[in-house]
Amino acid sequence: MPELPQVETVRRGLERLVVGQTVVAVTVLEPKCFRLAEGTSVKQHLLGATITSVTRRGKVLQLGLTGGHSLVGHLKMTGQLVVVGPVSSDQSQTRWGGGHPTDSLVDQLPDRSTRVICQFDNGSHLYFNDQRKFGWLLLMPTSQVGQIELLAKMGPEPLEGKPWPEFLSRARRHQATSVKATLLNQTVVAGIGNIYADEACWAARIHPATKVGHLSDRQLKALLDGATKAMRAALAVGGSTDRNYVNAEGKRGAYLDFAKVFRKDGQPCPRCGTTIIKTKVAGRGTHLCPRCQPEAA
Repeated sequence: MPELPQVETVRRGLERLVVGQTVVAVTVLEPKCFRLAEGTSVKQHLLGATITSVTRRGKVLQLGLTGGHSLVGHLKMTGQLVVVGPVSSDQSQTRWGGGHPTDSLVDQLPDRSTRVICQFDNGSHLYFNDQRKFGWLLLMPTSQVGQIELLAKMGPEPLEGKPWPEFLSRARRHQATSVKATLLNQTVVAGIGNIYADEACWAARIHPATKVGHLSDRQLKALLDGATKAMRAALAVGGSTDRNYVNAEGKRGAYLDFAKVFRKDGQPCPRCGTTIIKTKVAGRGTHLCPRCQPEAA
C-alpha cells in the first residue's frame, strides 16, 4: 500500500503534466475500477472538462475539473497512473509513470492491466492501470468529496498546517491501543503506514507495542515529529520508500537507503549499535532496536 510521500510524488507528477488539459475521450475497460456518483455521467461531467488542479488528502488523489466535478482516486496496492504524450516531429515522446513498478510503466499501453484511459486535447493519454483491480476512480461533485467516508473520518495531514493538537486529541481516544496500531489508524493521522510508523517509534525511542495510555504528551509529540521527519526525508529522495512502489518519474525512490530501522533487521542500530530485530506488532512486520526501544514493563 502506498504511503503519503509516495502518493505526494505522484500528485506532483500529475500536476505538472495534466493541469490545463481538456478531456476529449474516456474508455472504461473495467467498470469495477471506475465509479460514478449518483447523478453524474461521463458524457456530461467528464468529457469536455478541463483539469484545474491535482490535490491529495492522505493517500487519496483528487483531479479537480471545470464544471464543479472531480475525479477522485486511490491506487491501493498495485495501481499506476501513466501519462503518454503524442509522438513529436523528432519522434520523441513524453512518458511519465507513477505507481506499482511493473513493465506497464514502460511498455506499450493499453495492456492487460489497463482499466481506464483518458485522452486529452493535446493528444496525450492518462492510463489507470491496476493488476489486482483494488484501485478505483470516482467521478463526483467536488462539493461532496469531503463527504466520502474515508475522507470524512481522516485525521490531520502530518506535513501540512499544525497537526499536533488534533493528532493529540485523536490519539488519546485510543489509550488502550498500541502505538503502532494508533499511528497506522488513518482516523488518527493521515498517510502514515508501516514504514513511517517504525521510523517514528525508533526516533522517539518507544517500543511499538507500548499502549498510548502509557505515554506522555511529550512522547506522543516525539512520535509525530519522528514520522514527519521521515516523510520529509522520503520526499527529498523521490518519495518512494517501498520496493513495490516507484516515484513520479517511474523510478524507485532511495529512501530505504536512509531509513534507520525499516527493513534493517540484522544490521546495527545507527544510534547505539545494537542489532535491529524484526517482530510483529498490530499484525504487521515491525522493525526496532531492542536497546533503544525496550518493551514497557
